[in-house]
Amino acid sequence: MLATTSTHCPYCALQCGMDLRPTEGGGVDVVERTDFPVNRGALCGKGRTAPAVLSSRVRLTGPLVRSPATGGLEPATWEEALRAVADGLRRTRAAHGPDAVGVFGGGGLTNEKAYGLGKFARLVLGTSQIDYNGRFCMSSAAAAHTRAFGLDRGLPFPLEDLPRTGCVILVGSNLAETMPPALRYLTELRENGGKLVVVDPRRTRTAEQADLHLAPRPGTDLALALGLLHLVVAEGRVDEEFVESRTTGWAGARAAAMSHWPALVERITGVPVTALRETVRMFCDAESGMVLTARGPEQQSKGTDTVGAWINLCLATGRAGRPLSGYGCLTGQGNGQGGREHGQKADQLPGYRKLDDPAARAHVAAVWGVDPETLPGPGRSAYELLDALGTDVRALLLMGSNPVVSAPRAAHVEERLRSLDFLAVADVVLSETAALADVVLPVTQWAEETGTTTNLEGRVLLRRRALTPPDGVRTDLEVLNGIAALLGWEKGFPTDPEEVFDELRRASAGGAADYAGISYRRIVEEDGVFWPCPDPDHPGTPRLFLDRFATPDGRARFVPVTHRAAAEETDDEYPVVLTTGRVVSQYQSGAQTRRVAELNAAAPGPFVELHPRLAERVGVADGEPVVVVSRRGRAVAPARVTTSIRPDTVFMPFHWPGEGRANTLTNPALDPTSRMPEFKVCAVRLEPAGD
Repeated sequence: MLATTSTHCPYCALQCGMDLRPTEGGGVDVVERTDFPVNRGALCGKGRTAPAVLSSRVRLTGPLVRSPATGGLEPATWEEALRAVADGLRRTRAAHGPDAVGVFGGGGLTNEKAYGLGKFARLVLGTSQIDYNGRFCMSSAAAAHTRAFGLDRGLPFPLEDLPRTGCVILVGSNLAETMPPALRYLTELRENGGKLVVVDPRRTRTAEQADLHLAPRPGTDLALALGLLHLVVAEGRVDEEFVESRTTGWAGARAAAMSHWPALVERITGVPVTALRETVRMFCDAESGMVLTARGPEQQSKGTDTVGAWINLCLATGRAGRPLSGYGCLTGQGNGQGGREHGQKADQLPGYRKLDDPAARAHVAAVWGVDPETLPGPGRSAYELLDALGTDVRALLLMGSNPVVSAPRAAHVEERLRSLDFLAVADVVLSETAALADVVLPVTQWAEETGTTTNLEGRVLLRRRALTPPDGVRTDLEVLNGIAALLGWEKGFPTDPEEVFDELRRASAGGAADYAGISYRRIVEEDGVFWPCPDPDHPGTPRLFLDRFATPDGRARFVPVTHRAAAEETDDEYPVVLTTGRVVSQYQSGAQTRRVAELNAAAPGPFVELHPRLAERVGVADGEPVVVVSRRGRAVAPARVTTSIRPDTVFMPFHWPGEGRANTLTNPALDPTSRMPEFKVCAVRLEPAGD
């Protein structure tokens, strides 16, 4: 029997364990890995079919350079392609300055790649203009987590704690479709006698598992959380001892909540007062409880405050900093957690250090062997960077992202990308964004390379190489090494991932996300190591905040917040709310999953989910094309008529380009703290497509 390689799925932040078994034809089959504690062998369809994207029929196998003669992308050698990238970046930098060159990364890049990309931007290019698509994923939760607890880690406890808590309030997550193997934790919760409350404007497969389903109008989650806290106070359910001993700022948060009385919250959200009271009863009668949020409340122009309101509910009831209790964010992308910890985010250095902190700059500069004064300051956030393309930012190096499909106001972003003087894209496939590039660099996939990721629990994992990549493909680390050398940096960008990780450990030492005590060997032996882990003898930290919070005084901070309207409310011209999300058989922008036959058979294209009453008013039947129009553009997709959605709301999945591209419609209004765009709420009107 051929030897198998233990590794992890390339998709979501569960990072499910799997084994890859070589086949006689030179490929691999996925085999269940029952010993990994997160998924215990369970895999979704995306994980099972992941090897399909390794095929040379669907992936890039050699560099492409745009021909001045034909205008098309033509095959090139690696030497030609790398020199074209180096020349394009050098030319722009010389003509317009270092900040005219931008770098855009991805939440699917390994820790080593994210670290290398941030270092490359700040040292080789000297630019402040770097951010990544994780800004579109969990940045609001990260900002609220840091504001309240002094530290951001998606889950401050391992998933194994979920079934043992007394009540879970799941806000804006369709776990059954976005992370199917994790649904078992909620099933086990209910089998153990725990309660599940799901907050979602749609009655999803996850909501069907709940003891109580609350269906608020999109964009009103903040009011909902404040209404629940109002009832906690009014019914005398505040944990006064916890509030007094372990928090600060309660008076202000309490006063803000008391202005959101239940009848007002019912009018804003559409959730009946009786359901609000039942939620408080379930949550407070249990001995322990958790609130978990996902993109629903986070992808809003008030996402940080919305998450903060749910954190306030946890703090007021003593459901934080205690066993089997707490607030957590269900991180979306495969390395969304690690990707924001080690330097590809506009305002951060490795170890979750702040780029404007002199001590942080000095520490990282010492590891890199440079003067701290040479490091640029914070740059633009993701959407602001994309919006500046072709004007302030004239050249872009992009790795592991497909903003033509995934960015809000996507037609505008596509136009900005087309206006660049120079665009280089490193990707596995010829994505919609790569198709616009001047140079396309084909890079390895998860089964063809070694590197670490950090899952939604803060567990640092090791993906291990199982296959030799095609001859015409290189790793992202080799790409950075090659471009850096052509730009005069022959040292400082190693291609060996373990060497890069060891440098990352030194750079993160003493930071909030301290990986200093984590090694490849420990990760393999211990099924992952939870950060912070400051030294080799440290056991890692599966559960945060049990003794103190990560604030200077050790206390959690209440932050007073009040409800406010979405950036774009409905009116007579645009009377319906659009919200977006995912379906089980596709992933993110679909650049990889849309190339897998089995997944396309299950989810072949976009659709517009709407209530029968709305469908009748528009004059469209199930399966007929319907036009959705916002202030930013129009999309056309088949109607999917169902009673599982509110009559004032429509839902579109965002995995597809073309006329069904949901993000043509979405609003780039930004949260003032996290700079998260408002993907989840915008005003639209519907029209029958006619002939």
